[in-house]
Amino acid sequence: MDEFTLIRRHFATLSPPREDVSLGIGDDAALLAIPPGEELVVTSDMLIAGRHFPAETAPADIGWKALAVNLSDLAAMGAQARWFTLALSLPEVDEQWLVEFTRGLRELAQATGVALVGGDTTRGPLTLTITALGTVPAGQALRRSGARPGDAIFVSGTLGDAALALRHWQGGSAARTAREKQLRQRLDRPTPRLALGLALRGIASAAIDLSDGLAGDLGHILAASGVGASLDAQALPMSDAFADLVPDALRDELQLTGGDDYELCVCVPPQHIEAAGRLALTRIGRIEAEPGLRLVDAEGRSQAFTSTGYRHFP
Repeated sequence: MDEFTLIRRHFATLSPPREDVSLGIGDDAALLAIPPGEELVVTSDMLIAGRHFPAETAPADIGWKALAVNLSDLAAMGAQARWFTLALSLPEVDEQWLVEFTRGLRELAQATGVALVGGDTTRGPLTLTITALGTVPAGQALRRSGARPGDAIFVSGTLGDAALALRHWQGGSAARTAREKQLRQRLDRPTPRLALGLALRGIASAAIDLSDGLAGDLGHILAASGVGASLDAQALPMSDAFADLVPDALRDELQLTGGDDYELCVCVPPQHIEAAGRLALTRIGRIEAEPGLRLVDAEGRSQAFTSTGYRHFP
């Protein structure tokens, strides 16, 4: 099967006619209609088999996750997700694999209203690169650099589920019980918090998505904003599955440094804390003038936290 037949057979349905797409897949480049008064938001992530997802991950889950991690970046910017491109390297053309892969990709694309507008395919190790594009009203994007002392720190969802699932997989354990399957679902099919990102416009002073662990990703906000923070270790949200299965000695480590949560971490100034409290968020700490990250235990004792999240280049 040549490249063009592969694209027509498996990817054309991901590019339905839309008013904001003047020209989609099938030409040298796409033509996109950006709404007046809005800025274009662009992000790109690469996923490599064995590094970013277990090699035996179901193809449909790979398709879902490849798109989800990019949409999560758009959510962190407060952007309306609109389009994406896909560059796919395959060791061989496997029809059944492609059918399942595009099914997962399509499920999330349809659920979030984004359209495929271009890409490329080639032969090589299983690697996926998606570029996601969205728009945001000019001047309203959420950035990492806006946090100020006195801001409250919130996170969405729960922390540590995906990291615990990955640890089980690396230890050779299959997901058999309902709790284990729930954790594996969080690893394989993260939910990009797009609606929450839109709701945070005008409320959050800074935001980031949690791809590499809470401590490391919050650290990016602290560095960009020139501030520090204290986190309440007892306030970190956890799922029932995580609480049941995590060893006590690993709880803080996985919640603070485990990656693949794809939740949002946001800073909220005092005048908007009440509004943030009405959203699906948990308050976990505060921004402070003193640089660095500190962890406060159940007795109120504060200690510096120096461990960081996942690093692509140690």
